[in-house]
Amino acid sequence: MSSGQEPVFPQYEAETSQTSKLLRKFKETPFVPIGMAGFAMVVGYGLYRLKHRGDMKMSLHLIHMRVAAQGFVVGALTCGVLYSMMREYVVKPKE
Repeated sequence: MSSGQEPVFPQYEAETSQTSKLLRKFKETPFVPIGMAGFAMVVGYGLYRLKHRGDMKMSLHLIHMRVAAQGFVVGALTCGVLYSMMREYVVKPKE
């Protein structure tokens, strides 16, 4: 990018680090990173169990792991929506 051009999205190109952006996003929606971490844990556990699955078919094992990972993410997102609704409507700060 040459020095004469203005940035396309100046609010995204501010002098903030990736860590500060991640921390800000985590404060805004705390259950999304939790869902992502849970998804990664389920996938890691599934890869570990892939070696010791016994006589279970590969396709059945993969289906079970996919359902578990999706269930964790959907559960985390549902908890996040309920948390946001409770914070906004039930425990609403006085204006």
